[in-house]
Amino acid sequence: MTPVLDDLAAALAIAATPAESGAACSLENYLALPDHTMDARIAAARAQLGASTILLGHHYQRDEVIRFADFTGDSYKLSQAAAQTDAKYIVFCGVHFMAESADILGKTEGPSNQAQQVILPDLNAGCSMADMAEISQVEACWESLERMGLTDSLVPLTYMNSTAAIKAFCGEHGGLVCTSSNARAAFEWAFARGQRILFLPDQHLGRNTGYAMGIPLHEMSVWDPWALQGGQSKATFEASRILLWKGHCSVHQRFLPSHVDAVRAKYPGIQVIVHPECRWEVCQKADALGSTERLIALVEQAPPGSMFAVGTEIHLVNRMAKRFADEGKRVITLDDTGCLCTTMYRISPQHLAWALENLVEGRVVNRIQVRRNVKHWARVALDRMLEVA
Repeated sequence: MTPVLDDLAAALAIAATPAESGAACSLENYLALPDHTMDARIAAARAQLGASTILLGHHYQRDEVIRFADFTGDSYKLSQAAAQTDAKYIVFCGVHFMAESADILGKTEGPSNQAQQVILPDLNAGCSMADMAEISQVEACWESLERMGLTDSLVPLTYMNSTAAIKAFCGEHGGLVCTSSNARAAFEWAFARGQRILFLPDQHLGRNTGYAMGIPLHEMSVWDPWALQGGQSKATFEASRILLWKGHCSVHQRFLPSHVDAVRAKYPGIQVIVHPECRWEVCQKADALGSTERLIALVEQAPPGSMFAVGTEIHLVNRMAKRFADEGKRVITLDDTGCLCTTMYRISPQHLAWALENLVEGRVVNRIQVRRNVKHWARVALDRMLEVA
């Protein structure tokens, strides 16, 4: 056999060997090994698990992980794709809120009358933006706004990048969830039902969406959960049509207007396309805004010879650069200092191999399971989004 086949055969033998005890395979033993040594083991475990397991890979995942994915895309697309399969296990290479969404949307019963089970290979893979809006803070905000007499005409909306508890809060209070692709439609839906929107947790997406709808900046105020009464007066909130939660994406907020100016000076004629999680000042200087799927489509549809500076996570940018190079298109990052999503990067080949080989042994590790009452109201909010879309 070739060395690769030798490695695969060895990995199959390892995966097929019963564990010596009922305890899960030790993650520490995996983390001590190099990335490339996991390849054959991951392939072997995937082969043994077959159709029982589906592997999801978010666009921001590192290449060493995403190449094993059955589906790639943004978080909501991936959750929908998994729910439409008969897979018993959903291994989500993403972050915590994404795995929660997959559990919310997943089948409650499958071919074996068991609910789909969602696994996050590393529980430390969180989202800094989602963490900026805790449910206790949002409840306190609502109570404060209620005392001001503003909640009767206030509709809460949350971005997909939020915890299940925040999604459930919005569902229970007459609101919904949105993605970066349908944020405007969600805003229009909300304004048809109330005078104001409370938008969680990304202030930049909310500001960019509102401004594109013709709402001036002075009619948008920021609620700071760490400041008394949100850091603003009652009069300020009363005069606002959109209340923006003070949250942001740590990756997209790093892009600055000066980056746009610098790349245009260096590459005359370059097209600057950015994610709407970027600052308002950056989005105003860009040629186009779009979700991860939209950014890919913009490059895909461009003629040969086009050049783009893309303001989003570096793994996606590098992947686009490789994909479109053969078509005569050049793709570079808007800021060459990095812009890596460090929490997404936590999902490593070692974590993936560990999760899969435990499944081979009949053990589910790192299962993400949303509480029933939270799941109900979060699903209400997501279903409303589908109606809007």
